[in-house]
Amino acid sequence: MNVSAHPYDALTPDTLLDAMEDAGFAVSGRLFALNSYENRVYQVGLDEGPPVITKFYRPGRWTEAQIREEHEFTQELLAADIPVVAPLVMPSGSTLGKHDDFFFAVFDQRGGQAPDTSVTDTLYRLGQWLGQIHNIGALKPFQHRVALSPLDGIEASNNLLLEGDWVPK
Repeated sequence: MNVSAHPYDALTPDTLLDAMEDAGFAVSGRLFALNSYENRVYQVGLDEGPPVITKFYRPGRWTEAQIREEHEFTQELLAADIPVVAPLVMPSGSTLGKHDDFFFAVFDQRGGQAPDTSVTDTLYRLGQWLGQIHNIGALKPFQHRVALSPLDGIEASNNLLLEGDWVPK
């Protein structure tokens, strides 16, 4: 990948289509960019069958081990009948592809909507799923996931405020 101002400057439509073809997909050339804050996500048309969703992970943000661990966890959730959209196993036999410096995954296209939380049964079901997700996650601790804590960043933010001219003395 070329050194550039933005990590995604090298992710051109041709690069994206080449990645999909290298992974074994017969693409039609139809691309549609979807909203995503952290990664680049596209609807990709295939020569046969419905389009798929392809997610290109931000270079340098996630390690290969972290992504693979998340994919495995998603597969475990799916096996427990939790309604998640897990990455597809590509023709290469993996859920994770790599093209140039870009890791990517392919997903079935699924629609969705926010649940109606005014319905008690919906809240009950959401609670069940959350409990199942936590229980499954506790069975095999993550080895590569970045640990998050409510205290993360507080010291740096505190120092910024105190050392800068932000807070009156």
